[in-house]
Amino acid sequence: MNLYVLLKQTFDTEERIVLQEGIVQKDGVKFIINPYDEYAVEEALLLKEAHGGMVTVVSVGPPRAAEALRTALAMGADEAVLIDDEGREYDEAAVALLLEAYLQGQPVDLVLAGSFSTDTGGGQVAVRLAERLGLPRVSSIINLEVVGGKATAVRDAEGDAETVELPLPAVCTAQQGLNEPRYPSLPGILRAKRKPLKQLAAADLGLSAEQLAPRSSRERLALPAGRGTGKRLAGPPAEQAAALVSLLRDEAKVL
Repeated sequence: MNLYVLLKQTFDTEERIVLQEGIVQKDGVKFIINPYDEYAVEEALLLKEAHGGMVTVVSVGPPRAAEALRTALAMGADEAVLIDDEGREYDEAAVALLLEAYLQGQPVDLVLAGSFSTDTGGGQVAVRLAERLGLPRVSSIINLEVVGGKATAVRDAEGDAETVELPLPAVCTAQQGLNEPRYPSLPGILRAKRKPLKQLAAADLGLSAEQLAPRSSRERLALPAGRGTGKRLAGPPAEQAAALVSLLRDEAKVL
């Protein structure tokens, strides 16, 4: 199987994030593989182990995104491709166009990606790419089986499970619970350092700045509102229950 994984490098949301005028300050920020893309990498590796083939990870981003690609190589991916954004803030439509231009010349059986990225949470790139390539797609999958020329996916449908059957080639996006991503081994890390990283620019893909001009723009980002202070109830269970009912009725106004 020819498996392609769309990879994005994001800032680690577990670390302290500093916003100034709605823009994330990237100095000193720790960057990682988008966690949902890790599920996609792992699923591609599992399919390769089951059916044979090759796993190629592809990212559109700045030169530092090579770190995320090398992590995927250390996990077991065979090849990595970085499409340099050349310092431009591409929107989701432009990223999908770049990926389409690259993948059109490749023997694709299955494209995997995370269901969304933890930095901006757009969740649009893989869906737009499937539309541009004219491929069937299913989002937020929590199980995937490939037999012959078709895939059977179970997707998370807001708490329910929906089973979808689709022919290959296809595009699938991964949800938490699909698998447990492996840690890169030391030999894998050493091999990844020696593997070549293919780098492309928009011009190499036959695309101009005009074709990649943004169709939308993000005005600002905002951190979630902080939580208020909590209250701790003490005393026997009966007194705690009475106090809780009083708080819910008089302060929270939910009773």
